[in-house]
Amino acid sequence: MNLVTNNKWIGQRTIRPDGMDKVTGRAQFAADTTMPGQIWGKVLRSPHPHARIRSIDTSKAEKLPGVKAVVTSKDIVDFPIEKGAVMLGIQDMRWMCRNVMARDKALFPGHPVAAVAATTEAIAAEACKLIEVDYEVLPWAIEIDDALKSDAPILHEFNKFDGKPSNIVGRLEHKKGDIEQGFKKADIVIERTFTTRPVHQGYIEPHACLISVAPDGKTTIWSSSQGQFMVRAMTAYLTGIPQSDIRAIPAEIGGGFGGKTIVYLEPLATLLAKKSGRPVKMVMTREEVMRATGPTSGSKSTVKIGATKDGRIVAAHGTFYLQAGAFPGSPIRGAAGCSLTPYDIPNLLSEGYDVCSNRSKVAAYRAPGAPIGAYAVECVLDEVAEALKMDPLDFRLKNAAKEGTKAAHGPVFPRIGYIETVEAAKASPHYAAPLGDGHGKLRGRGTASGFWFNAGGESSAQVNITEDGNVVVTTGHPDIGGSRAGIANICAELLGIDYRRVSVIIGDTQTVGFSNLTGGSRVLFASAMVVTQSTEKIIQTLRERAAKIWEIDPEAVKWENGAAHPVSPNAGQFEPLTLEELAEKAPAMGGPIGAGVQLNTQGADGGFGTHVCDVEIDVDLGIARVIRYTAVQDVGRAIHPGYVEGQLQGGVAQGIGWALNEEYIYTKEGKVDNPGFLDYRMPVCSDLPMIDCIMVEIPNPKHPQGVKGVGEVPLVPVMAAVANAIYNALGKRFYALPMSPPKVLEKLEGPMQQAAE
Repeated sequence: MNLVTNNKWIGQRTIRPDGMDKVTGRAQFAADTTMPGQIWGKVLRSPHPHARIRSIDTSKAEKLPGVKAVVTSKDIVDFPIEKGAVMLGIQDMRWMCRNVMARDKALFPGHPVAAVAATTEAIAAEACKLIEVDYEVLPWAIEIDDALKSDAPILHEFNKFDGKPSNIVGRLEHKKGDIEQGFKKADIVIERTFTTRPVHQGYIEPHACLISVAPDGKTTIWSSSQGQFMVRAMTAYLTGIPQSDIRAIPAEIGGGFGGKTIVYLEPLATLLAKKSGRPVKMVMTREEVMRATGPTSGSKSTVKIGATKDGRIVAAHGTFYLQAGAFPGSPIRGAAGCSLTPYDIPNLLSEGYDVCSNRSKVAAYRAPGAPIGAYAVECVLDEVAEALKMDPLDFRLKNAAKEGTKAAHGPVFPRIGYIETVEAAKASPHYAAPLGDGHGKLRGRGTASGFWFNAGGESSAQVNITEDGNVVVTTGHPDIGGSRAGIANICAELLGIDYRRVSVIIGDTQTVGFSNLTGGSRVLFASAMVVTQSTEKIIQTLRERAAKIWEIDPEAVKWENGAAHPVSPNAGQFEPLTLEELAEKAPAMGGPIGAGVQLNTQGADGGFGTHVCDVEIDVDLGIARVIRYTAVQDVGRAIHPGYVEGQLQGGVAQGIGWALNEEYIYTKEGKVDNPGFLDYRMPVCSDLPMIDCIMVEIPNPKHPQGVKGVGEVPLVPVMAAVANAIYNALGKRFYALPMSPPKVLEKLEGPMQQAAE
């Protein structure tokens, strides 16, 4: 496929199609949806981190006036553990059916044990209090170290690791060369251990849905998710309703970042609606979101890197233990697979361990696992560079992966842009600028790099020409990062019309073909492919119709600037036929003009970024503040530069929060102690600097517009860049996140040494 060049709309900062509705409040989110006769659903949740459920008595709740339905685990389809995995995408339905509703055991505080539907929220909440659950409280383990002890309580008795019952529920490794021989060649070897705390995706909109089940079983779901087809499939699996009887309609989504790639409420609301015969609405409180939906993993990582005196990395070993929460599925693939990938290391072993503990099941969070791995690797790289007396960016350049480098997770890289991101960071005004006077505060500068795989996958699109010659594009992916704007730019570019003549909508599960989740930095990459091919089919139809009108061969017709033209410059007798004119003639020329394409898209290139961070530290208060930040990334081709920059800036903002403040805090009773935005300290505008973006554009040759995914790479380097900057300011290293004021003060009051916490 030829890359589009000399663009009119691709690369322009056009107005976002959904922007006006969102800034004026007209956009409809899941909690805005209502139906006549609707009732309200509420969930009863376990107060215990680990308890056997001996019995549940719902009789008192059922007798409460206003209660219309009650469901427990016996209403959810069971996928027996002993029968083996039942995979839906990357999710095993054996775990999903137990996460949506506890069966024999409650495995975290907040685990659903029953749900009620009633005529008001207050009655539903009161009914939940009337449900009597007989618990046998069991020992529990919250932290990784506790879950790995020889006498740790085992969450899943069936699980074995090395032949023994264990909370380690999975392991993977990537290997290259011989690390023992590699370390023997090293002149400098540095090994460090790091910990990170669980952090939440922090989407502003909580989980919500409205579900109606008709008497014939036809089910309609309105919900906030990152994939309406995922919602349909998981709800079908867990309720037993055929997918063909479920219509999942995507509402606008108020943030997801990976946290809305699984279901929590939809199966429960569906069963309540089916039992009651009434539409059921469910909306989580913020406390429920924080207690019972997936944060990302906490972690414990050990990284060892060896290099020669001339600055060559000869060996690296990374070991990453990640919390899965109550059920298997931590993002060890991202931690083990991405952390060392920016570098050409001949001898490498990267291991990931999936560890269950009595926390809510983790969910994806923007490049899942990769920021955790990068934090450890990039900090050790800076220590090695310092020991070698090398500039940290020069050290990265000397060891950078490039075209022909074989990554430990498998692929041999094609043309990639990692080196260009490091060079751009080094040449940036930021890196060259002096730190300036902190007026009594200490200042420091740090850098770090990062990688994310990116993805393709199944996508569908339909492009239709309206009777007045405008365009409606339907795709199947919820729009989180501005994909509708990018699609409008591409379609307008190909057709040669003004982008304002292109409307882009997100279809539901009955109006567009199957499309995989919005996640993995795949949406614009994949949807651009299917929209491009659909539009090319339409252009072929338009050429054929113009040829029929002119009574010439279709090959003698070209499409330019929104109209059909004869190829021959001597064909002066033929006036161009515009899109409007051909649309007007459509009824007499073969009927409506439209085309759809469905693909399992291939050819996604991984993404690389390099960041520069300046911090300022108030040593009296222990407050570290980021005062300047530059994110450099190979973005392939920026279809809409404004939204590419928005992705970069958003990832950095989240990473700063993860580095400096955000963490789940547990009480001695094993419960989340800060389940709300008042005490869970996410950064706000006043906590952040202006975030500068440098977009390196090295087009992906396997994509018609050169697109690479951009949404997840921006989070990957941030925590390491902030940590390296703090070390540069203080001369003391932090081996645990977050680097919050109490921890900074504790470090400042301790001895001047680089000792692991």
